Amino acid sequence: MHEIICPHCSKAFKIDEAGYADILKQVRDGEFEQQLHERLELAEQEKRNAVALAEAKLANASQQVAAVKDAEIQTLKSKIEASGMAQQLAIAQALASVEKERDTLKGGLERAQLEKALAEKSLKDKYETQLKDRDDAIERLRDMKARLSTKMVGETLEQHCETEFNRIRATAFPRAYFEKDNDARSGSKGDFIFRDADEAGTEIVSIMFEMKNESDLTASKSKNEDFLKELDKDRNEKGCEYAVMVSLLEPDNEFYNTGIVDMFHRFPKMYIVRPQFFIPIITLLRNAAMNSMKYKTELALVKAQSVDITNFENELETFKSAFARNYDLASQRFQKAIDEIDKSIDHLQKTKEALLGTDRNLRLANDKAQDVTIKKLTKGNPTMAAKFAELKEEGGSKGD
Repeated sequence: MHEIICPHCSKAFKIDEAGYADILKQVRDGEFEQQLHERLELAEQEKRNAVALAEAKLANASQQVAAVKDAEIQTLKSKIEASGMAQQLAIAQALASVEKERDTLKGGLERAQLEKALAEKSLKDKYETQLKDRDDAIERLRDMKARLSTKMVGETLEQHCETEFNRIRATAFPRAYFEKDNDARSGSKGDFIFRDADEAGTEIVSIMFEMKNESDLTASKSKNEDFLKELDKDRNEKGCEYAVMVSLLEPDNEFYNTGIVDMFHRFPKMYIVRPQFFIPIITLLRNAAMNSMKYKTELALVKAQSVDITNFENELETFKSAFARNYDLASQRFQKAIDEIDKSIDHLQKTKEALLGTDRNLRLANDKAQDVTIKKLTKGNPTMAAKFAELKEEGGSKGD
């Protein structure tokens, strides 16, 4: 049992556990209802603010979503007021889900807007940085040119060209010679000499380079044509095929700013280029020279073949002339030999006839000798007859 004092009449009365619990429940339900009402009002205010923001950015779609959510919230609120604790808890969970969806929608809109703003800011910062870097580079160049003398500016251009060439020397020009022209015996010299050769060591192309620049603060501005005559002289004295001036003079002259400018109307095989065309002009002249060399080689081969034919014809004529002379000499000697042989034959024929005559005489003599007898020999010669008779008698006596 519990003793309860009435707050109105101050009278005490007792109630059992069930009654006490019922009274306690009523008290708690009242407080809960009040707190829930306050929280609903607060949530309602937040919802209206969020819906108003969403309506401004999503137009009709956001308004429809907000209207649906408002209707659901109103329905849930009515159910809360008429339902028990279990229903109130369920409604509170449903309300939390709806508010979560609302917050998610709001968060998505804010995130998209934030990403867009960040992208715009990043792009803006990027271009501002590039512009600042460009302005800084321009300022550095202006400052450098203001501080350097004309000679130093020129030397800086030479160093730039030398660095650019050495950067690609190993891959693009492995057999090339690119060095300072230090030979001033003729009274002047260029800045650099370029020579390139093929695998056999035959020179392909040669270029005399002159680098010209001047400070912006120089009072008297030079012109490119002021240096062409001296450059042509240096080219000829050093035996170079081409002459190229790498120039920063006359920076506002569009004639020289268009690219590679040939000056053939002033001096043969001469060009003026800006520094950015330093490597391209070498490449163009080298490649053109290689193509020309190929045609020259083919022409030389044709000429060599023509020379070989001419030499062959000349040698053939020489041989024919020598052979004709030898033939004439041999023919003369042959004829002389034939004449000598004919003479010898004639002499032999006469000798033969003489020998044949002698043979006849000898045969006649032999025939006569065979016909000779002692009787014929002693005929008419009594003395020889007596001698032969005596010899015959003596021969008979010895035989006895």
